[in-house]
Amino acid sequence: MRKVKVYITLKEGVLDPQGKAVKNSLNTLDYGNVNEVRVGKYMEVMMEESENLEAQVEEMCDKLLANPVIEDYSYEIEEVIA
Repeated sequence: MRKVKVYITLKEGVLDPQGKAVKNSLNTLDYGNVNEVRVGKYMEVMMEESENLEAQVEEMCDKLLANPVIEDYSYEIEEVIA
């Protein structure tokens, strides 16, 4: 069994209104040294071992988990010890 940790972030240059709202809220709470916040997504996908696991993960990200027009993704694959 493998645990796939998928990190999805907005591409550089894509506006992040949610990140801006979080930054403004942090500044309001006297965290004035916060200059920028970018909000992304994190997912854990449990998968059975297969020969083409990495290709499957990339395909899942390209087709469903991430929007390749505005988002980048990266992932880590860990072995799950039962």
